[in-house]
Amino acid sequence: MIRLAEETAEDWWEVEALYDLCFAPGREALSSYRLRDGVAPVAGLCLTARDDHGILAAAIRFWPVRIGQHEALLLGPIAVHPTRQGEGLGAILMRESLQRALDLGHGRVMLVGDAPYYARFGFEKLDGVEMPPPTNPDRVLGIALVPGAWEGVSGQVERDEVPQVHQ
Repeated sequence: MIRLAEETAEDWWEVEALYDLCFAPGREALSSYRLRDGVAPVAGLCLTARDDHGILAAAIRFWPVRIGQHEALLLGPIAVHPTRQGEGLGAILMRESLQRALDLGHGRVMLVGDAPYYARFGFEKLDGVEMPPPTNPDRVLGIALVPGAWEGVSGQVERDEVPQVHQ
């Protein structure tokens, strides 16, 4: 059985270790990390999935960003431990966190990823929304949690200047 919970300060380094395991070295050099650096993740949306023994199986995080005057959530990273992949944990985290984002009043979510994978959750290519280089524009995807949330939103994605709580 898997238990979902909001990520706590005590989870931080364990989640970081999972991301290190699941992603290539140098992951923090990606453009999306420049938008996260020094910014606190969005409380209530960063989730962990643990098994009956309390072992971390998967995690997801969200970050506040701005596109012009519009607020958005930047999803990522999402990771599933290699020994737990194929069990649907990523999909469970994705669906639960998107529902929580909607429940908390967020209207739009974006990410950088593979369109064929994320399309099943409703993500589509965002035309006119620009991530810092060298991001491939075909990988900039978004989902409107409320109808029309991405209409009229275009421009450069920028950091939201909220102080980081984890160092």
